[in-house]
Amino acid sequence: MTSHLHLWLIPLLPFAGFLINGILGRRLPKSLVTTVALAAPLAAFGVVLNAALGVFGTVAAATSLPYIESCPLPWINAGVLHVDFSFVLDQLSLVMLLVVTGVGFVIHVYSVGYMDDDAGYARYFSFLNLFLFFMSVLVLAGNALLMFVGWEGVGLASYLLIGFYFQKKSAADAGKKAFIVNRIGDVGFLFAMFLLVANFGTLTFTEVAAKLAYPGWNGGVVTVIALCLMLGAAGKSAQLPLYIWLPDAMEGPTPVSALIHAATMVTAGVYMVARTHVLFDHSPFALGVVAIVGAATALFAATIALVQNDIKRVLAYSTISQLGYMFLACGVAAYSAAIFHLVTHSFFKALLFLAAGSVIHAIGGEQDLRKMGGLRKKLPVTFWTMTAAVFAIAGFFPFAGFFSKDAILYAAFLQGTSGKVLWFVGLLTALLTSFYMFRLWYMAFMGESRSENLHAHESPWSMRGPLVILALLSVCGGWIGLERFGSFLAPSVGARAAAGGSAHLEVILSIVAVAVALEGWLIADKLYRRKPARPAQWAAALPAGYKLLANKYFVDEFYGATVVKPLLAISRFFLEWVVDVAILGGAAWLLGGVATFSGAILQRWQSGNLRSYAAWLAAGAAAVLLFLLVPWATVLATLPAIHLGMAGH
Repeated sequence: MTSHLHLWLIPLLPFAGFLINGILGRRLPKSLVTTVALAAPLAAFGVVLNAALGVFGTVAAATSLPYIESCPLPWINAGVLHVDFSFVLDQLSLVMLLVVTGVGFVIHVYSVGYMDDDAGYARYFSFLNLFLFFMSVLVLAGNALLMFVGWEGVGLASYLLIGFYFQKKSAADAGKKAFIVNRIGDVGFLFAMFLLVANFGTLTFTEVAAKLAYPGWNGGVVTVIALCLMLGAAGKSAQLPLYIWLPDAMEGPTPVSALIHAATMVTAGVYMVARTHVLFDHSPFALGVVAIVGAATALFAATIALVQNDIKRVLAYSTISQLGYMFLACGVAAYSAAIFHLVTHSFFKALLFLAAGSVIHAIGGEQDLRKMGGLRKKLPVTFWTMTAAVFAIAGFFPFAGFFSKDAILYAAFLQGTSGKVLWFVGLLTALLTSFYMFRLWYMAFMGESRSENLHAHESPWSMRGPLVILALLSVCGGWIGLERFGSFLAPSVGARAAAGGSAHLEVILSIVAVAVALEGWLIADKLYRRKPARPAQWAAALPAGYKLLANKYFVDEFYGATVVKPLLAISRFFLEWVVDVAILGGAAWLLGGVATFSGAILQRWQSGNLRSYAAWLAAGAAAVLLFLLVPWATVLATLPAIHLGMAGH
């Protein structure tokens, strides 16, 4: 079994990497920066793998009782509210940690080659390690408050990584957009915590579950809490209507896109819903909302991806769509299927982004699919590995995506009439997914090059190696099957079997799903290989529809006109009013004097760099967490013994 010390090491190791490279990185040799950056996630993955071997060797872990390793430290005692600083390891958190640290480490290795010439090399890896630290805290948290610490930390780290190229206005704006939109969702998480304290007197997940076991907790306040949690999940996992930050997150380095989209931040909302599933299980209405939002998001994002020409934006909308599948699964109480798809998605989506990064790296930073083509022979490793990912996300047997997507569609189909509708939406989304992914595949790799300036070259092995590893996982990562995977997760998320299911029906639905994926491929083949002039003709024939999709339904423009501009106008009005009042009252002179005096003292400490402030804020928050991790009661208890021992000498 994993010891308490080992459990705390999982987040502390990436945090140590963040501190070393964040503080000393500029003065350290590049080779040492690389060593520290890679050793931290690798060591954390080793600890998680050791825990996994211990769990798999425990019969009870896979049959009846959850395997839980908790290390509580006193944290908050306020009236009836008692919150421990505790990490919990069970089947659900173990699966998530394997994905976070395992895929996270592979992305770190890839980054060594991708970011080799970047001036911010050490800063980049310090932020990457910080991201893994906060994500590990989020996953291991035994209560909602500690999860919220990791939740907010992941948001901060994503701001630093998305806006990594802060000299570019578009990158800085994208970082701020992600940060602000996520704060909207976080309000829902906060209200959910307030309601949990008010109604249950606790924020600990196991205690909430125990109290919900008593009769009477159905609908009402439970529904409100679940909907508030769903709002938070929608922000973090980019669901309607809070998805708008994720496509702009492409402004960060491509490995960052892989980390955020595949293995960490965007899956946090799905994980949170699965972790708090007892609340959703007591509210059929909340489950219905989750399912509808997920299905709508899946279809909505897939339609936008049909006409995007930036290779990373196609993948970004694909991520939003696949996350919709996961929420659809949660909405029909198929939590094991949702986490199963989360795992397989982490393999093929990380591979898609890293392969796209290899293409971009090979052709001098170009991201426009219309300027690619003919790369199959020039980038053979990238081509074949990305092909595996395309077939996986399209849902072809026996690739990983087939098994998890099939499990979600099957679970939806068994939910009565409404489930049939959800199943059809999921099936239509699968058709669109297959089409736009093979569209990307043909435009990037097939035919002749559409640009004379592309002198493509294969990426170094530090980048190709991770592609090969992820390609293998994209092929065979789903072979474990939902039945065994669900049995393992059952102690954490419950085991549910909807009425009306049969092996015969499942096979029929699987054949239908594969046929739909094949149809999407054939349509893409016809339009982008056999008749490449046809897409432009269709776009010209249907200009309104094409413009609507190409401009993403004008959602950003709508939010800008109805939310952003009015808020800015109101803010300016009140700011001017307050300033005028302050000037008339003479308070401005007093405030100005205080500011001048304070500025004279503090000016040496200020760089004027917002990102620097954010980094120090992250370091301070992490330092507080580190302080809380130390068992001070035990340390202080040993001091008298040490004193007596010294006196004896």
